[in-house]
Amino acid sequence: MTPEKIFLDGKTFVPAEQIPIPEWPCVISERPQPTLTVKDDDLFLVTDTLGNISGCMLNEGNPSMGLFCCDTRFLSRLELQIDGRSPILLSSTADKGFSLSVLCTNPRIDERLKADTIGIKRELVLNGALFEELEISNYSTTTVSFELSLSFDADFVDLFEVRGFGRDKRGKLLRLVEAKQEGDSDQETLNLPSNMEMLTMAYQGLDGLVMEARIQFQHRLPDYFKGYTAIWQVELASHETQKFGYRLNMLTNGKPSSAINSAITLSQAKAAEMMEEQQWVQQITQIRSDKGTFNRIIERAEQDMYLLRQSFGKHKTVSAGVPWFSTLFGRDSIITASQTLMLNPEIAKETLILLAQFQGKQEDEWRDEQPGKILHELRLGEMARCQEIPHTPYYGTIDATPLWLMLYAEYFAWTHDTEILEQLWSNALAAMEWIDRNIKETGYLSYARKSKRGLVNQGWKDSGDCIVNRKGELANGAIALCEVQAYVYAAKMRLAEIAKMKKRLDLSDRWTEEARNLKLRFNRDFWMEDQDFCALALDGDGKPVDSITSNPGHCLHLGIFTPEKAYSVAERLRAPDMFNGWGIRTLSSLSPAYNPMGYHIGSVWPHDNALTVIGLRSLGLVDQALEVFQGLFDMTNQQPYQRPPELFCGYERIADSTPVQYPVACTPQAWATGSIFQMLQMVVNLVPDAPNNCLRIIDPSLPESINRLSLHNLKVGPTILDLEFERSGTTTACRVAKKRGNLRVVIEA
Repeated sequence: MTPEKIFLDGKTFVPAEQIPIPEWPCVISERPQPTLTVKDDDLFLVTDTLGNISGCMLNEGNPSMGLFCCDTRFLSRLELQIDGRSPILLSSTADKGFSLSVLCTNPRIDERLKADTIGIKRELVLNGALFEELEISNYSTTTVSFELSLSFDADFVDLFEVRGFGRDKRGKLLRLVEAKQEGDSDQETLNLPSNMEMLTMAYQGLDGLVMEARIQFQHRLPDYFKGYTAIWQVELASHETQKFGYRLNMLTNGKPSSAINSAITLSQAKAAEMMEEQQWVQQITQIRSDKGTFNRIIERAEQDMYLLRQSFGKHKTVSAGVPWFSTLFGRDSIITASQTLMLNPEIAKETLILLAQFQGKQEDEWRDEQPGKILHELRLGEMARCQEIPHTPYYGTIDATPLWLMLYAEYFAWTHDTEILEQLWSNALAAMEWIDRNIKETGYLSYARKSKRGLVNQGWKDSGDCIVNRKGELANGAIALCEVQAYVYAAKMRLAEIAKMKKRLDLSDRWTEEARNLKLRFNRDFWMEDQDFCALALDGDGKPVDSITSNPGHCLHLGIFTPEKAYSVAERLRAPDMFNGWGIRTLSSLSPAYNPMGYHIGSVWPHDNALTVIGLRSLGLVDQALEVFQGLFDMTNQQPYQRPPELFCGYERIADSTPVQYPVACTPQAWATGSIFQMLQMVVNLVPDAPNNCLRIIDPSLPESINRLSLHNLKVGPTILDLEFERSGTTTACRVAKKRGNLRVVIEA
């Protein structure tokens, strides 16, 4: 039988099963390992704290580890061993975000190598490719010899498969083979070049695309290979250091998979990353306080916003989070862009443009697409390309469209960017038309899944068990969430102002009237008189889903509640069954469905709290807002790298307790990071009106934990200004330290 062959770029591949290769045993850890995460644009890497990706660990329930690009895992094993043993960890960090460094040493190996003799320094960097350098030092007084190995493998698994989505069939792993010369036998041989410079792992997807992980060794080349394990016979004189390294490039059909041009060496990659980050820092508003604790949190949030940016064609926006959501999202990207308008309005601009490019054009039930609708999630992996999942893109979100309209108006208020306003006006009209078509039947914007591989729940709480009534029972039918109606109300009110400015009084009057009518209906239909609180949603029969949840907190700053109802919601959210001392729970602890470890049924989400905090502030409940603010900052200060997680468990804060981590929370995560800036915006209470060349600063209120706060390089319209805030007792004063432009700044006590 003639072997099957695949030819690409002058190279020959055959299915992996035709050429079995020897395997290098992995070292089995006795306990689950914590992980380190690094990211650069469309690449991210998750390793254990040694910098390893163990094949054993992947099989033992740590599936997120690996090197990923475009929703594909290009590296599923990266394991350093010394004489077949795992090194002993001394320290490791991924503090820089795009790189990680590890210090480790050797275990005792028989009688010939004492423990802690060898110093091993690893550094891994992402910059369009993966770079690693190892420095191996001998700290003994005599020459030592040992075997050093690096084991690689690449399963090229789709990210959705990693997350547990089943597949009926997969593509095939490939082996790169030597081209046969005349007179050679018919037996193909694995292409492990005699010069030992390159190792190639490959896979052909069901769509025919060939993906490769090419490893080019640098410094000292391997002495030999065993399968995909590179092996060096190392001899080190006393206090001698030797350097080893490689660069791993990812390719799809012979072209780079990453949108980022890779450097040649690790030092060049580091320099490129640091230069780009420095440029980012110079563009943003620098926010600093008089307390190092606060500054570390703020500096980390600035760096994470930089790390989370991702290229999509000509534009860059913020991906939702690592590892599971490192892609373009509708809701997440929009909310993050809104949270960071004070930091850098360019994020909002790019997000608006990019999502407008993907705005729904047709009726497509498989993707839950409709004309005018804003997408939920875009995926680029094999399962999306083969239509096994509908994310090409997928539109199953109910709130992204009104949120896009809100951001469109907010961005204009901060920038007076008339060019973008005009460019996206037709998209705004299409988005509003989508809303109007969908609320025609019931008067409320509701969702019901159409795609068989889509989400059952399509609000921000999109897990399957979260829309429950007071008995803990799941709601049925089309669901109209309370916060979504508030988004629609705000979108219509804000767009009415823009329409008025554009001399479209017909639209302005209509949207204003529709918003007022929505407010009347909402306060009647969603209000639960017996609980003096707002229902989570209306179900398919129009009946209230009557559990106590955090969702009504999103409504507080948007004006849809009557004043007395708004204050009642604000008070209830801070009751002990909701506020646990670190933040407000997603679901009351009194609910039968409550689970402090539940994704949306008892956990605490920083972004959810930040939206409530600005609502409390808008009602004049400053002390209450600052209490939640302080709880979230205290929680963040206790996290690794002072980085707020996507969510954490809802257990009560008691004396000397620490916040309980949610096991698989994304970190860094966009709207958790953005919540830091949104809450700082609440503290200083900036109200921009760039179209009228004005910035109002209304009753700024620093928390007791900081005395001074400064904002440098703040942009409002064409003006750049520096603001300084100082607290004295219960009063916070503000002064304009510098201003470049003719913006009117009005400070209101």
